[in-house]
Amino acid sequence: MHNPPPLLASTLEIKLGYTFTEPALLIQATTHRSFGAHHNERLEFLGDSVLNCAIAKLIFDSHPAMPEGELSRLRANLVNQSVLAEIAAELGVGPLLRLGEGELKTGGASRPSILADAVEALLGAAFLDAGFDCACAMVKRLFAVRLSTVDGKTAPDKDGKTALQEWLQARHLPLPQYAVTRIDGEAHQQIFEVHCNIVSESIATSGSGHSRRAAEQDAATKAYAALLQRKAGTTLTSPAKQNKVKSRG
Repeated sequence: MHNPPPLLASTLEIKLGYTFTEPALLIQATTHRSFGAHHNERLEFLGDSVLNCAIAKLIFDSHPAMPEGELSRLRANLVNQSVLAEIAAELGVGPLLRLGEGELKTGGASRPSILADAVEALLGAAFLDAGFDCACAMVKRLFAVRLSTVDGKTAPDKDGKTALQEWLQARHLPLPQYAVTRIDGEAHQQIFEVHCNIVSESIATSGSGHSRRAAEQDAATKAYAALLQRKAGTTLTSPAKQNKVKSRG
């Protein structure tokens, strides 16, 4: 793997507010799986955990009297694909991504899921390069405006994973387990199949999508609907609709 070109290093590192001591991590973080084998998915996996932990710590410290439920809603309003894609756009990540020819032709550089994944990968790269304090400082810079304006009392327009997670957490139940069970297609047109297992409720569903994240969302939405159908005796087709309905589960 080669070092990132000067444009990538100078432009992106300035906006991130951090200069990598290991430049190879920066280029890996901006490399999509369609480009080659040494891509950013492992860094994305790491960055997702770093981001959630950093945001949790930041809002825990800045809202000492906020109850757990509002803290969870606040984090959900901050950590989601839409916000991450917005941050990627602010950083100018899209044009700097290394994408395969197929993804380039189909608009991968502006696809929200790819942009969100790249931001998480950059945070994972920063964590490996300099540790959690560095990555947390980066999160604080990138989310500064949103941290000061987001409302923890207003429920977010929940996606399937968020709605399912909050439902389980409210009842002190273990979080669901996700596992990729199948990947079909060429690198730029892959279809992922993901299994969602809620052990405590004996519910298992499968979902599919053009990315691991999308497949997880599909599986989680199905699992959430199954839970609501079982607990409340009603069928719900989308988590967004459930925001307007109080579950008796």
